[in-house]
Amino acid sequence: MKSFAIVCGSAISDVQKKAVSVLSEILLDGTVKYPYVITYDETADLSSYRCIYIGTKESNPYIRAHSDAVLSHAEGYVIRIKNDTVVIEGADDRGVLYGCMDFYNEFVLKVEHPGDEVRYVHNCFEKPFPDFERISHPAVRDRGIWTWGHVIYDYRGFIDNLVRLKMNTLILWNDRVPFNAREIVAYAHSCGVKVIWGYAWAWNNGCKNVDLATLCDRSVPLFEQYEREYADIGADGIYFQSVTEFNKETIDGVLIADAVTQFVNHTAGLFFDKYPDLELQFGLHATSVKHRLEYIGKVDPRIRIVWENCGAFPFSYTPYDVAKFDETKEFVSRIAHLRGEDDRFGVVTKGLTKLYWPEFEHMEAPMHVGVSSERMQQNRITRKHRIWKYLQAYWITHADYVSDMIRLMAKEKDGDLYITALVEDGMFEKEIMYPVALYSEMLWSPERDVKDVMSMVALRDYVTFA
Repeated sequence: MKSFAIVCGSAISDVQKKAVSVLSEILLDGTVKYPYVITYDETADLSSYRCIYIGTKESNPYIRAHSDAVLSHAEGYVIRIKNDTVVIEGADDRGVLYGCMDFYNEFVLKVEHPGDEVRYVHNCFEKPFPDFERISHPAVRDRGIWTWGHVIYDYRGFIDNLVRLKMNTLILWNDRVPFNAREIVAYAHSCGVKVIWGYAWAWNNGCKNVDLATLCDRSVPLFEQYEREYADIGADGIYFQSVTEFNKETIDGVLIADAVTQFVNHTAGLFFDKYPDLELQFGLHATSVKHRLEYIGKVDPRIRIVWENCGAFPFSYTPYDVAKFDETKEFVSRIAHLRGEDDRFGVVTKGLTKLYWPEFEHMEAPMHVGVSSERMQQNRITRKHRIWKYLQAYWITHADYVSDMIRLMAKEKDGDLYITALVEDGMFEKEIMYPVALYSEMLWSPERDVKDVMSMVALRDYVTFA
C-alpha cells in the first residue's frame, strides 16, 4: 500500500500541530510507518500517497476548494472519506483536533471491529478505506476537569489525556501559584485547553472561624493578590471559592447566602473595573444556600456560578448515591436559570477520585507542579487501581443517571454550558480510566444511547479498566 501523508496548510496553529501529532500517532499504530506531513500545494503530485487532508477552510486551500460543509458550531468537525481520500475539516482549530481524534474513535474502531467476524481485528490501514461521513460538534461548550494542582505528577501527560477525551478546560486549584505556571498554561494552550486558576476568597485553613460581618475587608487584598500572582501568567480565568462549604445556613447568626453574595459582588467589582472581560467563576457549594436562592440570584451576572454538591450522583462523591436523583434534577433545573435565561451557569460533578483528606497537607510555598519520576507514578497507579475498581463498578451501574443529568443541563442551557468533573489524585496523567472516558463522551454527545456509548468507549485502546 502507498505511504500515508497528512496534508495541511502552510501556516498552521499550535493546536493544528497537535492535531497532526494525534493523527500521526493513530496512523503509526496502524501501519508501523511514520506518515509524511506535507504542506498542500495544488501543483504538487500527491498521487503516490494516501492523503489525509486536515484543517479549516481558512488554513488549508484544499479544503477551501473541495468542501461545501457548513460548520456553524464551535469545535465542530466533518470527517469525509471518498475514494480512499480522507478530509478532516474543523470549524476552528479545536474542531480539527477533535476531528482527528474521532477519526480513530468513530471510523478506525468501527472498521477494525465490523461485527461480522468477532474473532479477529481487521487492520483498516492495510486496504482502501470504505466511504464514510460524520459531522459532529460538542453539546457542552466547556468540558473539563477540576483538580488540585499539586496532585498532578506529569502536567503534559494530564493535558494530553484531556485532548484524547476532547476536553477543553482545566481548573487548577492551588495554595500557591506553581513555580512553572506559565509553562503549564503555554502547553495547555498549544493543545487547545483553557486553564482556569483557582484560589480562595476567604476560604482557607481558618475558614471555619471566619467573621461574615467583616468579609468585605478582604476584598482589596484578594484583588491585589490576583494582580501580583495571577494577572500575568496567561490564564483564561479565575475560579474562587468562598464561605459556602457548610451543611448549615448561618454562622454566628449571619445568613451565609446573604453575606457571601455581598462579599463576592463587592470583590468582583474591583476585578471587573480593571478587567471587564475577565472570566470570573464562583465555585458555590449548594449545601449552605439551597434554601436561600433568592440571595444567590443577586450575584453579579458577569460572574459564572459553578455549582457543587447539588445532591445525588453525579454531584455526590459516591457514585452509588442516586436515591434523591429526581429531587436533584429539579434543583438543577431551577438554578440553571436562577439569574435569568442568560445565567452564566456551570457545575462541578463528582463521583470520581478525590483527595484523601487525612493525609492532606497545605503547600506553604510555590511548587514545581507536574514533574515526578516514573517509579513514583507507577507506585501511585497501583495504589489508585483499587479505588478506581470501586468507582468503575458503580459508574457502569449508574451511567444512565450521568447521561440523564447531562442531557437535562444541555437542554436547559443550549449553548453556554460549563461542566467540569472532579478528578484529583487519580493518576489521570498516566491512565485514562473507563469512568472518565465514558463521562467525556457523554459531555460531547449526551443524546446518544448510553449503552452504545459504554461499548464504544470500552473499545478504545487508550482507555483502561481497573
